[in-house]
Amino acid sequence: MYTNRLSRETSPYLLQHAHNPVDWYPWSEEALKKAKEEDKPILVSIGYAACHWCHVMEKESFEDPATAELMNRHFVNIKIDREERPDLDQVYMDAVQAIAGQGGWPLNVFLTPDLKPFYGGTYFPPVQAYNRASWKDVLSAIADSFAKKRHEIESQADNLTEHMQQANNFGLASPGDSTVSVPDIEQMAQNVLKSADKVDGGFGRAPKFPQSFTIRFLLHHYYHTQNKAALDQACLSLDKMAMGGIYDQLRGGFARYSTDSEWLAPHFEKMLYDNALLLTTYAEAFQVTGSLLYRRVIEETIGFIEAELLSPEGGFYAALDADSEGVEGKFYVWQKDEVEQVLGEQAERFCQVYDVSEQGNWEHSTILRLKKPVALYAGEMGMTEHELNEDLNIARGKLLQARAGRIRPQLDDKILLGWNALMNNALSKVYGALGDARFLDLAVQNMRFLLRAFDDGQNGLAHTYKNGSARYPAFLDDYAFLIEALIQLQEVTGDPEYLDRAAELAKTVVDRFSEEGTGFFFFTPEGQQDMIVRKKEIYDGAIPSGNSTMCWNLYYLGLVTGNIEWVNRSARMMSSLAEVVKKYPGSFGVWATNMQAFTFGVSEIAVVGEHFHLVTKEIIRNFIPDRILQAAPSAVSRYPLLANKPESNNPLIYLCKNYTCQNPVREVNQLLMQLKFVRKL
Repeated sequence: MYTNRLSRETSPYLLQHAHNPVDWYPWSEEALKKAKEEDKPILVSIGYAACHWCHVMEKESFEDPATAELMNRHFVNIKIDREERPDLDQVYMDAVQAIAGQGGWPLNVFLTPDLKPFYGGTYFPPVQAYNRASWKDVLSAIADSFAKKRHEIESQADNLTEHMQQANNFGLASPGDSTVSVPDIEQMAQNVLKSADKVDGGFGRAPKFPQSFTIRFLLHHYYHTQNKAALDQACLSLDKMAMGGIYDQLRGGFARYSTDSEWLAPHFEKMLYDNALLLTTYAEAFQVTGSLLYRRVIEETIGFIEAELLSPEGGFYAALDADSEGVEGKFYVWQKDEVEQVLGEQAERFCQVYDVSEQGNWEHSTILRLKKPVALYAGEMGMTEHELNEDLNIARGKLLQARAGRIRPQLDDKILLGWNALMNNALSKVYGALGDARFLDLAVQNMRFLLRAFDDGQNGLAHTYKNGSARYPAFLDDYAFLIEALIQLQEVTGDPEYLDRAAELAKTVVDRFSEEGTGFFFFTPEGQQDMIVRKKEIYDGAIPSGNSTMCWNLYYLGLVTGNIEWVNRSARMMSSLAEVVKKYPGSFGVWATNMQAFTFGVSEIAVVGEHFHLVTKEIIRNFIPDRILQAAPSAVSRYPLLANKPESNNPLIYLCKNYTCQNPVREVNQLLMQLKFVRKL
């Protein structure tokens, strides 16, 4: 058996390649020094543990001794886990997108010894196929060009690096150049709805991603404008996903995306961040609609996360693989005779509801999904919806138990700070919507773990944790999402220590990540030496951009602490991006939601008095997006919203704007009436 340097790593993805015949290095000073000393091009191959096509290319090429010999002779070969080093992944993904017009994983990019990219792509087959050159042909051509046309390669690399530097400022205008009005927000909503699938939900064509941010934008837009089309499209999307194969109908939890337009066939990997973002979205939708489907999705998904992604220390693991036994989706799909064997007399009814047939609905197998709501099936069967749901719950339990005997997909058991913070934020949101103390307890336990385990001992945070050890300095996303989670946890607990810690971390971000003059933030902290471009991410992609999250964080913290410089910085950031967000709200979903909040106005709510928890719990049960909420048993002079408030045995509720408060009320219903009146102005 072959063994390479990746055997000393902790990343499950890197360990998957530890016994390839390829002489893999992790990204390290040793590898970069070797490339310079031997004057060899570098092959950087980037993927992640749950990536199906990464596994395919490994089996076809990286496990082949002849291919490995070619790679080892001509290149210094570096494997990167994109989730451990998103900074490197972002830079070289930009390069491949510029070269090939598209990106994805596995990402294979060739660099000069000074780390400048000059060629790359995604998956390459072992023989010419799919209109793509074979991997061996690519390797041979690159090696030949590097030896015979070095000047051309150096020139191409310089031009590409310069292009990436310039692209780093795409969409940014001078601060103060643009403002956003109510008609602008309405146009943004119309632009979103134009791209919406009115039949199957979601936006655009296959492959379909959940686009949680865009759905939340529509939910918030409905709150501010009562535009029913926005609510209908948001709910259609959430309904169809919850009924589709992208959702695990037995255990709960969502796969990363659907390969088709009707949410039937996902790539089956389950990522922590997707489930966190969808939990937040379903929690808000539940607050708006009271849908029992949304409640079930929330409870089942958290059940999945607790059962399969929760570490003994209180952190959440990163992901579950798409494959098991070398086959994508094998753990999740069914044959009709399997269902009949497990369910017996219940099988006919279950098969009718969950689209189970002899021929299957995907590659001669069945992915469980609902083609219409349970209530419609119940009517056809002469049952009440409650009766049918009871019957289906029992059947799902039996099938889940049977599925537990299968060989499971691999667990990616690293713990990432940013993704955990997204889940922590989601748990606070879910607690607010459903009121179940279990979810708050889980959030508090997780936050306690994060603040302890990711402290790097040097007044900073680390990015990833495994086996008792934290590694790599935290990136902007890690800080931004953790600050957001601390703010949210402060709202649902009333504990000011969370707010104080959030403000401390925000100062760290301002000190270590700021781009001089623009108000934006780099993805990496100052002083990092192994990057050719210091990336500034502004798009809201699979996860929110750190900049859009910090924009809201700075506004919130600036207002509650009285740091007007942070409030103004937040406004400058939005002004700089206003024009591009107006045009492309689907690519800037969190920015669009921020701009909508600031345009319609952010509600500042203060609760002061004994037993304030009873009042705040009722407030957070209601859908009041884009709010700031602070509470305390008595006035707190260091927080402007809580300062100079009279003593009260019974909590008083203040609705304020720019620290100017209306007369206090005692009942949450009265607060809701005040909010409704303000929205009509």
